[in-house]
Amino acid sequence: MGIATSFEPEKLIIAMLYTEDTTAAGLQQRLISIFGETDVVAQPYDFSEISPYYNEEMNGKPKRLLMSFAQCINPARLAEIKRMTNDLEAEYAVDGNRRINLDPGCIGCGRLTLATTKNAGHRIPLQDGIYAELTLFFARGGWHPFPWTYMDFKTAQVHDFLLQARKIYMRQRKVYLSNR
Repeated sequence: MGIATSFEPEKLIIAMLYTEDTTAAGLQQRLISIFGETDVVAQPYDFSEISPYYNEEMNGKPKRLLMSFAQCINPARLAEIKRMTNDLEAEYAVDGNRRINLDPGCIGCGRLTLATTKNAGHRIPLQDGIYAELTLFFARGGWHPFPWTYMDFKTAQVHDFLLQARKIYMRQRKVYLSNR
């Protein structure tokens, strides 16, 4: 029989879609006030070049900004954090249409997990209508997708960001394990 132990802390990331730079800058500061300082922030990229999925709802061509937070979290908090980001999305909505889209996730040693409200066969129920999706796995020095991985999470730019964040996380994890 295995013995349940506490989860290791993991690196919180948030992927933000937005159309207005000033809105994104203000929201980034709000996220920092909630989750603490960031340690890696990627250059925004044009999400609409990868997929036009959000163009109509967001009234423009959204950009994606990826950020990781310096303070690691208990991954059991992922559903709670997704509910918080959903509340922020609702706050910024105009006439029921989102102007921002926030996708929180956690980087662990061998995986990137994102939170979502959409059920599917490859998603695990967490709580209160929030699911966890194993989005990428880490092996042989790099990130690898699954058939369901979002198109932009398959790009070199996203993988570079995740490699930087994971490198920091692995140093943090080493300290955590030595103090356990």
